[in-house]
Amino acid sequence: MSSSDQQLEPQAVRPLEVLYCQICTFPPEYCEFGSSLTRCKEWLQGENPQLFDKYYSDEALQSKIGTLSLEAQAKLEKDTAKKEAKAEAKADAALKKKMASQVSIKRIERNKRKHVTAIHGLEAFDIDLKKAAKFLAQKFATGASVTKNAQGQDEIVVQGDVSDDVLELLEGGAGPLKGVPADNVVIVEEKKKKATE
Repeated sequence: MSSSDQQLEPQAVRPLEVLYCQICTFPPEYCEFGSSLTRCKEWLQGENPQLFDKYYSDEALQSKIGTLSLEAQAKLEKDTAKKEAKAEAKADAALKKKMASQVSIKRIERNKRKHVTAIHGLEAFDIDLKKAAKFLAQKFATGASVTKNAQGQDEIVVQGDVSDDVLELLEGGAGPLKGVPADNVVIVEEKKKKATE
């Protein structure tokens, strides 16, 4: 190759590295549009103090706010506080609902010696039911599926009497069954009703 060919080769352009906030998943300059600005600020101050000074120091805030009137500044601060309080209340309500939810494991008698195990209430703990059913089917070498129960809610039905084993898996947090508190798990035994003649 001649020296003129080497000069014509384009230089590789390095990709731009962008820092994303671990709280709201926006880039730090857009955290103000998220619902948790104060937590984002705390994270950015600990993670990257130079960027924090660039976006949220007193001089940077004064230059941003300098174009707004006093009324607009007050309204902006009020709206931000209201949005953060709403997001916190929503997170608290979701946590309370999660802690109040129950996971019921039912052992249902199909015939005299055949049983199925139905697991209901896992969706409240953000568990993907299809992945959990596949995990249970592989674990116990049986059939498992996601079906709707009589109330119209999704449940996992596993063939065989594996209720105690499922309880141990839930308490141990195995596979996709992580995140269920042991106090919220209940075992229920349901027998098939005999037909009276």
